[in-house]
Amino acid sequence: MKSPFLQIAALLLPTIACGQNATTGEWIQLFNGENLDNWQVKFTGQELGANYRETFRVENNLLTVSYENWNNFNGEFGHLFYDQVFSHYLLRVEYRFIGEQVSNGPGWAYRNNGLMLHSQNPASMSLDQEFPVSIEVQLLGGNGKDLRTTANICTPGTNMVMNGELITRHCTNSNSGTFHGDQWVTVEMEIHSSNSLIHRINGQEVFSLQEIQLDATDLDAQALLEKGAPVTLKEGYVALQAESHPTQFRKIELLPLKAD
Repeated sequence: MKSPFLQIAALLLPTIACGQNATTGEWIQLFNGENLDNWQVKFTGQELGANYRETFRVENNLLTVSYENWNNFNGEFGHLFYDQVFSHYLLRVEYRFIGEQVSNGPGWAYRNNGLMLHSQNPASMSLDQEFPVSIEVQLLGGNGKDLRTTANICTPGTNMVMNGELITRHCTNSNSGTFHGDQWVTVEMEIHSSNSLIHRINGQEVFSLQEIQLDATDLDAQALLEKGAPVTLKEGYVALQAESHPTQFRKIELLPLKAD
C-alpha cells in the first residue's frame, strides 16, 4: 500500500472527464491482479489507511474481502477506494461470493457487497462513519432457494430520480435474476455525471436512474453540504465494500467516456 502521505496526495488528483457512449481512451484496469496499489482503505472506527485485520487482500490474483482473521463482526464496515475521481464512465466488475459470513454479521449482509459510485473523499469521512456518502450498486447472492435480485441501488446520504419521481427510500430493487452459489457474475455500470446511471448484469439492463443528488436530511451529507459541496452529485470515487461476507473480484476495469 502507499504511504499515508501518498494516499492523501492521490485524493487530490483531477477528475477524468467522461460521457455519452463515446470513449476517451482505453480501459483502465483499476485492479492490477497483483496488489492493492492505487487503493486506500477506510474502516469504521479506524484511521484512513488501516487495513483492519488484513480484510482486503490479493489472493491467487483475486481481490478478496477475507474474514479469515475475524472471530466476530461488531459493525466494522470497510471500504476500499480507488484513488482517482471519475464522472462519466463504464465500470465493469466480475465478482462472486464465497465461504461463510463472519459470526455476528447482520442478516441483511449475508452474501452482500457493494460498489460505491460518486463516493465522497474517504479522507472526509468521520472516524466512526459506517458508509461513505455515495450511490451504491448493491451486489447480492442467493441463498440457494429464494429469489434475490442483484445490482440494486442503495443511497447512503443520497437520493435519485426514477421515471420523474424523487426516490428517497434507502434501497430499490433491480429486475435481475438470482445468482446462487459461488458463480462469477459480471456487472456493468454506465454513469454520466449526475444525469443517469444504468446497471447491466451479464449484458442485460436491469436498472436505471437519473439525477443523482445529496440528501439534505442525512447527517453525513449535511456535513459535506456545510463545507460547500453542491447538491448535484456529478463525480466521485469508486469503492468496494466489506460488510461481513467474503467476496472476490477478478476484474475491475473502467472506460472513461466523453462528457455529454
